[in-house]
Amino acid sequence: MNFFVGESRISSRLDSEGIRDMKIGIKTLFILTLAFFINLVSAAPQKYNVLFIISDDLTSTALSCYGNKVCKTPNIDSLAERGTRFTRAYCQGTYCGPSRASFMSGYYPHATGVLGYKSPRPQIGDRDTWSQHFKNNGYYAARVSKIYHMGVPIGIEQGTNGADDEASWTERFNSKGPEWRAPGDGETLQNNPDGKKPAVGGNTFVVVEADGDDLVHSDGKTAKKAVELIHRHKDKSFWLGVGFVRPHVPFVAPKSYYPPFKPYSKMVLPPKIKGDWDDIPKPGINYCTSENMKMDIRRQKKSVGGYYASVAYMDAQVGKVLSALDEAGLREKTIVIFTSDHGYHLGEHDFWAKVSLLDESSQVPLIISVPGKKPAVCHSLTELLDLYPTVASLCGLPEQPRLQGKDISKMLDDPKHTVRTAAFSVAPFRRGFLLREEDWAYIHYGENGAKGVELYNVKKDPKQYTSLAKDPTHQKIVARFKDQMANKLREVRNNDLK
Repeated sequence: MNFFVGESRISSRLDSEGIRDMKIGIKTLFILTLAFFINLVSAAPQKYNVLFIISDDLTSTALSCYGNKVCKTPNIDSLAERGTRFTRAYCQGTYCGPSRASFMSGYYPHATGVLGYKSPRPQIGDRDTWSQHFKNNGYYAARVSKIYHMGVPIGIEQGTNGADDEASWTERFNSKGPEWRAPGDGETLQNNPDGKKPAVGGNTFVVVEADGDDLVHSDGKTAKKAVELIHRHKDKSFWLGVGFVRPHVPFVAPKSYYPPFKPYSKMVLPPKIKGDWDDIPKPGINYCTSENMKMDIRRQKKSVGGYYASVAYMDAQVGKVLSALDEAGLREKTIVIFTSDHGYHLGEHDFWAKVSLLDESSQVPLIISVPGKKPAVCHSLTELLDLYPTVASLCGLPEQPRLQGKDISKMLDDPKHTVRTAAFSVAPFRRGFLLREEDWAYIHYGENGAKGVELYNVKKDPKQYTSLAKDPTHQKIVARFKDQMANKLREVRNNDLK
């Protein structure tokens, strides 16, 4: 018997098995390595497009996805159905100029000192604004109509840039419109008790049931240009800001949007509470009231109907832009944001318009839709200032620790996640400051509250009818908020702009 032949066969078989095992090991290692890199790539931030849609002077209470039963907003609702709808989002300034300068620059109004209707550029120097940060990282960045402050109606009538920042954009487009001069049935409701004034211009409550179609007006032109830009730039990453000016006064919309709100007499006004102003400090009485605007009940109800018609018109334009995103095949590649620059009073406390720091004026609608994220409703406190760092993070852009907002992207996966215990907002012309917690709303006037204080338990008093600021049993809470406000202002002013 030849033992060497047997040994050779055994050795050959062992070598063959070893090679096979080694091949299996290499194949397994390759598969594991490939899986690792696939997971790494899938976990990495995507270079999404950004579509930022902002309405002007819009209260969340006018939207059907926020509970309005009269004013139907199907297009904004459709975005809410696929995104995260925030119920406690607050602006940083309760009128256009400081709010818009804040969320675009990434700083609170009292950090930049932009408390009026100006561009933040002189204060921020060569620092990137929100859209500029995307532009400087390879994005096409454009705006259509009002993103920074722009006068309404005068700036829209003239088609000018307003307080815009040219460095923020690759391109920018204005949408000229007739505003209160639009042909149709118009009525001035403010300071016109005898009805002798015709429809007038300026920042005035005027309702115009206008002749013609959507494209007669600024927002119709804005939607058309936005649709064009989406299709033109569908093969390149973009940051597109679409600014609709309605429902800012004048309340102008094509006649076809008015029938659901007529006769105006069927509009329901908020309750009128006797002595409602007794516990509100003088600076807290809004600049527009039913009394000083000389609006009787008929005019108040028509104001609500006119506002709702403007909202319905604006919603229709939002629908056109969202449809263009679908037609271009970009919905799954685009982060879509819808919001307003601040809220708006529609007769609550007999207040009208903006500026007030009560919830109707300081709280804003906010919907964020991100591809792959489940729809949700988030009740955590957020600020418009959070949009810049959040969207930059979602798109994988370099972090900027200087920004004063917070990254809220985790809320899009977990709506119970929180990043702050209080939202901060200001009404600079009234020297008013708000800290809004989950259970409390604290407002004071003057940096140290010397001009007056309001305190509301919003759990028990969600409509903020009874201020507890002078109640002896709540003085510890008032004292806590005063200290908290002083600390917040120090924090706001401690920044890299000095």
